[in-house]
Formats: sequence, structure tokens, C-alpha cells
Amino acid sequence: MTKTILIVTDNLSEQINGVVTTYKNIEICAVRDNYRVIYLDPGRFRYVDCPGYNEVKITLARQSTVGKILEEIRPDHIHIATEGPLGLCVRQYLDQHNYRYNTAYHTKFPEGIRKLFGIPEVLTWPLVRWFHKHSGKVLTTTDSMVTELKAHGFDGEIISWTRGVDRDIFHPGHRVETASQYILCVSRVSREKNLEKFFELDYPGYLKIMVGDGPMLETYQKQYTDVHFTGYKTGEDLARYYANAEVFVFPSEWETFGIVMIEAMACGTPVAAYPVQGPLDVVDEGITGCLNVDLKQAVTDCLFLNRTQVWEGSRRWSWERAWAIFRDNLVDCSAIQPTNNWSTNSNNS
Repeated sequence: MTKTILIVTDNLSEQINGVVTTYKNIEICAVRDNYRVIYLDPGRFRYVDCPGYNEVKITLARQSTVGKILEEIRPDHIHIATEGPLGLCVRQYLDQHNYRYNTAYHTKFPEGIRKLFGIPEVLTWPLVRWFHKHSGKVLTTTDSMVTELKAHGFDGEIISWTRGVDRDIFHPGHRVETASQYILCVSRVSREKNLEKFFELDYPGYLKIMVGDGPMLETYQKQYTDVHFTGYKTGEDLARYYANAEVFVFPSEWETFGIVMIEAMACGTPVAAYPVQGPLDVVDEGITGCLNVDLKQAVTDCLFLNRTQVWEGSRRWSWERAWAIFRDNLVDCSAIQPTNNWSTNSNNS
């Protein structure tokens, strides 16, 4: 019997970020296991971009509309992927009607809000903790993120949930002989990503290529004329940039994971990054990359790594494993007696 998973997300399917990438790949594995995945996203409602951070969509959704959608879908499992306006609306509806669900913590929300808008983390952590309070299980990216959430007062069950890479797309076979050498960064081009540290790297003999788009693109293009900005790239176009780079530079200091790092590794390209959460969880020091508070030194050290070993080290990351963790931590949304009658299991709850 096919079971239905409803994923609630404040991202649109066409957006390019780690959250969207995660669920698209999870869905492929879910379908193979005879699950049906349906998304409840801003595309079903009227929405506007969040000022200053257009990755987040401010959705104009009513709980009555959410209820009707749930009646039509009748999901077996509900997963709230993001803490945005739509995620909040659905969470409130589910709590009021006694439905169970689980949630995910993908992004360092308090740190991002502080960097973008100057709002102290002491004000936002209680909100994040409250959002996930009634979640059956909270899925986050790594063991260190589990520890961090517990340190911030999360008292429910928190699950370490890995990520993967599509090896049909990202592999060393894209590498070719090139006339010039370059170091690469792939990221959303925005203030919180610490991209200035990449742009300001003085590394003679190597071009600097920035792949990605975002609100700061035009500003950075004018400010850093020695950097080649390509805009968004996806699929094999992106894989070619990874595979033909000498080093992949990851300057961010506030990521929970960083899928771009394992995409680069899967193409045989070592990762240079700061020794902070995210890289510390993903990079095998001296094998798949090098971490250093001096980013230039990390790049230098990466140039001596064996690209075959980088690729081999990346093989521990798979979407099949990520799906298995996701699947095994779904909760039955009708395990609590609902207050309306859209669940076919309500008489047996």
C-alpha cells in the first residue's frame, strides 16, 4: 500500500538551495520505496519575497485553507521542513487539531537573522525552540547540530540526518585539460555567506570563479572585478565547474552542513574551509580537504591532496542513506485522535 508524505516548505521547487536539493533527492528514493511525496509550498498561495532575504517566501495562507488541503491529500505522514510563515501556519493548524508531525532544522536561523538584520540570537532562539516544541522528532544535519540544539534547550528527540550526492551527475569524469587553473566557490551570493573571504584571497596564478546568484551579486561584481561571476549553474554544467577546479573554497562560518562541499568532493576536488561547524562534520582533514583559520593556507594544503582519494572519501555520502533516516523517523500523523474527520484511521486511534 502506497503511503503519502506531505512535506511543508517555505521554498519553491525551482529555488536552488540545500533544502530544495535535499527534498528533491529524498523524493526520488521515496518513490522507489512506494511512497508518494506531495509538497505544500508557497506556490499554492499568494506570496511575496521576504525583504532582504528573497529565499524566504512570506505566504498569505489561512488555516481554513490549510485544513481543506489536508482533507484533500489525507497524508499518512507530515513533515514541516522550514520555520517560515507557511511552516508556522501549518504547525498551528496541526497543533490545534491534534495531529502529529515531525520537523527539520536545516539552517542556523538565529545566526542568519543576527547577521542579516542585527537581531540578537537571545531573542530568536526561544522562537526556534518553541516552533519545534511539539514535533514528534526533529531532524537536523549532523551529530554536532544535535548537540547544539540540545545545548539551546531542545528537549524532544533530535535525529542526526545525513545528506548525499547524485553521482550520476557529480563525478571526476567531467575533468578535462584546461589552459588556466582556478579555485571555485559555489554559494548563494548574499551577505551571510562570508564570501568576501573568498573574493579577497590573493592567490597568484589562479583565477577565482564564483558560481551562484543572490541579492549581493551586482554589488560584489562591481567591488571585486578580479572575480569571475557565472550566475546560477545546475546539473552537469555545475559539475564541470566543480571537476575542473583545483580547490573548492567554502568560506561560510554558519552552515549546518553544506551540500556543495560533498558535490565538489564527488568530482574529486578538495575543500578548503574554516574549522567550523559544517566543514568539521563533512571534511576529512588531509583526505577530502583541509581546514585552517588561514583560508589561504587551507587552499595551499589542498593543492597537495590526491584527487582520487578525495573522490573515494566522498563515497560515504549517499541519498539512499539520507532517505532511510528520513523514512525511519516519520511519525503517524493520525496517531492522536483528530478533532475533525478527514483521517480514515480516526476510529482506531
